[in-house]
Amino acid sequence: MANQLEQAIKDKSAIIGIIGLGYVGLPLIDAFVNTGFKTMGFDVDQNKVDQLQAGKSYIKHIPSETVAKWIAKEQFEATADFSRMKEADALLICVPTPLTTSRDPDLTYVENTAKVIAETLRPGQLVVLESTTYPTTTRDVMLPILDNAGLKVGEDYYLAYSPEREDPGNPDFSAAGIPKVVGGMEENSLRIASALYSHAVVNVIQVSSPEVAEACKILENTYRAVNIAMVNELKTLFDRMDIDVWEVIDAAKTKPFGFQAFYPGPGLGGHCIPIDPFYLSWLARKEGQTTRFIELAGEVNTRMPRYVIDRLAEFMNEKAKPLKGSKICMLGVAYKKDVDDPRESPSFHLLDLLMERGVDFTYNDPHIPKLPKMRHHDVPAMESQELTPEYLAAQDCVLIATDHSAYDYDFIVKHSQMVLDTRNATKNVTEGREKIFKA
Repeated sequence: MANQLEQAIKDKSAIIGIIGLGYVGLPLIDAFVNTGFKTMGFDVDQNKVDQLQAGKSYIKHIPSETVAKWIAKEQFEATADFSRMKEADALLICVPTPLTTSRDPDLTYVENTAKVIAETLRPGQLVVLESTTYPTTTRDVMLPILDNAGLKVGEDYYLAYSPEREDPGNPDFSAAGIPKVVGGMEENSLRIASALYSHAVVNVIQVSSPEVAEACKILENTYRAVNIAMVNELKTLFDRMDIDVWEVIDAAKTKPFGFQAFYPGPGLGGHCIPIDPFYLSWLARKEGQTTRFIELAGEVNTRMPRYVIDRLAEFMNEKAKPLKGSKICMLGVAYKKDVDDPRESPSFHLLDLLMERGVDFTYNDPHIPKLPKMRHHDVPAMESQELTPEYLAAQDCVLIATDHSAYDYDFIVKHSQMVLDTRNATKNVTEGREKIFKA
């Protein structure tokens, strides 16, 4: 079985199935299509399947023209029929791994996907989990479910973990240009998974087990979360001392060694960084330990939206304006600049707090024309407003939550009564700086 699959990978006759056609799945398809593989995309959302089959993309950094080329070259087919997974030689799982309301790992999507795969699993298939998760998930969750198919891992089928490393909106690093860490359940699985990815990505890093690969992903994102928490905490301190934390960071990063710049914001966003540290702290509790450092970082980051709104209330009070009933426009609901990805965006936490305070809320985001439904937020039906001089002037405050490059910050400041900048987006604005406040 191994020889046949390896030969199919070598001559690129292997069909690659991607399960989960989102911000991770579509770039992965692009990487394999560009190297000559035929791909199949699986998703439970029939609307997504229909759009892709029509050659249309719903993700900004994968243009519709790209999807249309996949279809035209007959290298891609999208389907919601999961019984067809037996047609693929490799199945790469890119489904969500969110948190429950109690901040415990929610592996529902992973478990359900594994159960469906087990129903059609055939000899000679490779299964790779890419979804971010805690160490032991592949071995303790995936493997027992797949073994229900009656096949033996390493002999009849192959199982590995290779964490996604997508950075949506970063033009310098596509899926193909980011090294891939791979941990196999045993030697055959490691060798075959590595051979597959070596065709599509710049470099493959083999590690000794799925647990090492899973822990690698957790480390990468916890590293960022902890450092962002540090600068967020410094921001709250420096604000009280009337010291600009962004200027401090710019000065510190001139040191050519021993320092990496991280930047504060209104909270953490994205599908990994706000979640992964809680996966690790949950795992520690399971092992009878505590991760005090990581949990403290989580506390600092999760309270940042409230800090922003408290500062807004202070600044409004200085102008003799109550927050209740005020017109507040939020700029940006994507979790970071220049993307259309709202996952775990702090903007929705800000929205919740603003609505609690009774503000007259509107928003603008050039990348998100309508507010999407979110799992843990009661999001009103609302469309992005055009930033006209009249609209800006009518707002009591414009709150910059995401620093999109498309915004003309000189124009925004000029026509606004007050601007609360959480991203240092107005750094280069020279006129009207008396209107700008930071939080």
